[in-house]
Amino acid sequence: MFSIVETAKENKLKPYNYLCHIFKTAPNLDQTKLDWIKLLLPENAPDWCKAGKY
Repeated sequence: MFSIVETAKENKLKPYNYLCHIFKTAPNLDQTKLDWIKLLLPENAPDWCKAGKY
């Protein structure tokens, strides 16, 4: 959990919003596809997860 929060900060994302995005999106992904996890990476986070400086 700590590494996800720190990764969010390094990628200029709001940690709480990013975690909400992951927890809401992950259960609905089709894990039979090889690239399903890429949708959860910081560079694919929606705009509402983006923040200013930390």
